[in-house]
Amino acid sequence: MPEPRGQIIVIDDDDANRRGTDMALRKDGYAVAAFATGGEGLDHLRTNGADLLVTDLRMPGMDGLEVLKQAKTIDPGVAVLMITGFGSIESAVDAMKQGADDYLQKPVNLVELRKRAAVAVEKRRLAQEVQRLRERLREKFSFGTIIGDSAAMQQVLHQLALVAPTRSSVLIMGESGTGKELIANALHQNSPRRDGRFLPINCAAIPADILESELFGHERGAFTGAVQRKPGKFEMADKGTLFLDEIGEMPSNLQAKLLRVLEDRSFMRVGGTETIQVDVRIITATNSDLEAKVAAGTFRGDLYYRLKVVTIRVPPLRDRLEDIPILTHRFFETFKLENNRPELTLAPEVVEILTRARWEGNVRELRNTMESLVVLAEGGTTVIGPEQLPDNYRAPSPPPAIAGPVAVTGGAARTMDEIEKEAILRTLRETGGNRTRAAEILGIGLRTLQRKLRDYGHPAGDD
Repeated sequence: MPEPRGQIIVIDDDDANRRGTDMALRKDGYAVAAFATGGEGLDHLRTNGADLLVTDLRMPGMDGLEVLKQAKTIDPGVAVLMITGFGSIESAVDAMKQGADDYLQKPVNLVELRKRAAVAVEKRRLAQEVQRLRERLREKFSFGTIIGDSAAMQQVLHQLALVAPTRSSVLIMGESGTGKELIANALHQNSPRRDGRFLPINCAAIPADILESELFGHERGAFTGAVQRKPGKFEMADKGTLFLDEIGEMPSNLQAKLLRVLEDRSFMRVGGTETIQVDVRIITATNSDLEAKVAAGTFRGDLYYRLKVVTIRVPPLRDRLEDIPILTHRFFETFKLENNRPELTLAPEVVEILTRARWEGNVRELRNTMESLVVLAEGGTTVIGPEQLPDNYRAPSPPPAIAGPVAVTGGAARTMDEIEKEAILRTLRETGGNRTRAAEILGIGLRTLQRKLRDYGHPAGDD
């Protein structure tokens, strides 16, 4: 027997009307429970639930408005379709104000009834699906998914619990790959704004002229190609959270505009004259030294201090070695499940080797490594051992860099600029020309890398 399209309760003291409504809805595949009194219908709702409640307005004892009131108390999400007598428009409007989703006048057109019921049930189902997705999103970004038993990560989690319920701006600092966006999303999902939108945008990945339009929107005709009005991320994130990643790479003219939004909570679209008010929480992140940028005059000091109302510093993975085994096993189990490889196990030697690795790419690199081990495990393999690890993990880790003059081939000393240039070009070669990946490994912003490559006259620096 096929699953019913939905659960509907019909309440009508008129036997003929009740039976007619019942039969019409059953023909469309709904499971219908019909009752002569409001009390019986509400008892059924409490016990069994329903997607839609169809009730007559005028009934002896408990009328339709009281049924509506109690039904919404039992289940605020249940849809209610009110049936009113001819000439009772005022009562129908009153019912709508009190929470009814729709109404029909007597004599009821059964074809119209079935249409209205279908719309109401589908609306209810969509609302339930949205709620399920929100709950899964909150579970995914709960503080419990931010893994770490180290003292450094416990301090981060403590800060998150304190700041999440507030509306304060937060600056998240840490190297690339440490999970700054995960932390920003967890702040949003555990805040009173959780039902609003969380919108991330990478300030280093978008050219300056496009970034302004992305953030603030534009009016039709504001520039070539602006064929219609477009809302920006600030408008779209109203009552929610806007996450500005790589904030240190934001151009100076946009820094001034962002400062105004923080101070006045208002802005104008590109090419517009209307002032738009928004209520948006700003969370920013950077892997660069903003204080050094302020001192160098490339980042506004007043904006910096507005952004860092609360600063959360995410430690690099090399400073939380005790967390590596926990993260390793969590990622390994996740990718086993995703790739249907339940037979795989991880040799203890692998965890020991990974704990000694340098992890320049931090948690992101460890996550990608575990995914690669699972995906590339050949059929028949049950234990992943050290031999499956990439060479760079099995080889001894290089000694830490020593400050001071650097010796090079031939014994000639070089300037720091020359050393930096060699490191950048070598990293770019090793990543196959992938500038985004090279910037992550080097711990600098993509825009900074592009500028340096242009200074070197390197073609990969061209946009």
